[in-house]
Amino acid sequence: MNTRNLPINRVSGKVVLISGAAQGMGASHAKTLASEGARVVVADIQKQPARDLVSEINHASGDEIAVYCELDVTSFKSWTETVETTIDAFGKLDGLINNAGIFTPGNAEKATLEDWNRTIEIDLTGTYLGMKASIPYLRKQGHSSIVNVSSIAGLTGFKDRAAYSAAKWGVLGLTKTSAMDFAADGIRVNSIHPGSIETPLNAHLERGFGQIPLGHPGDVRDVSSLVLFLISDESRFITGASIAIDGGETAGNHLRQTS
Repeated sequence: MNTRNLPINRVSGKVVLISGAAQGMGASHAKTLASEGARVVVADIQKQPARDLVSEINHASGDEIAVYCELDVTSFKSWTETVETTIDAFGKLDGLINNAGIFTPGNAEKATLEDWNRTIEIDLTGTYLGMKASIPYLRKQGHSSIVNVSSIAGLTGFKDRAAYSAAKWGVLGLTKTSAMDFAADGIRVNSIHPGSIETPLNAHLERGFGQIPLGHPGDVRDVSSLVLFLISDESRFITGASIAIDGGETAGNHLRQTS
């Protein structure tokens, strides 16, 4: 029998809540986790794409292993309702992926106050609210995992990205302090820092890839493989980590001439 394409159920029985899961990286995470045995909550403000994804996942599995929750990540009430729906549907919560985020341009002078506040509210405060709502239930499992999606803009400075970079650096700090705060509860907290990944969010950006040692952008499935590992028990001794997945972009100055 050819078993190469059969799932090995690396997260069998786990229940995972994913924000911003209707498209892009979030949708890829949901499909990857479901294919490896997890039950997933597709949480997003975009109703129809999220519902379509839930139908796709359930059809592929032949079972009701995915549900949709409308989630506004800037509202704690919306977060608590989403977590309660998760518990009602599946009885527990093993993993949280704070994936929802937006991008706005502009430096500290030119970025609008509206863009600044909205970016911080969604990218940073939304991550905090998700953790706040989920931790009481994650604690009950004795061993659980939070994956906060930051960016390489949360590891190094990015020109004309004041709000976005500030928010993503904030996610890094929140992750590291929370890893210490909740380790005794068996809750692991890690951040991942994608670089140039092909998603609808950045499809319109004009970029060169010469700064990436591997020479090409990443695929959402590359990020999903890392998320799968961090949600699974394979990473049970990893917490407080900040993992770049960027083809080497933050390793150093790849464009500097050597001769």
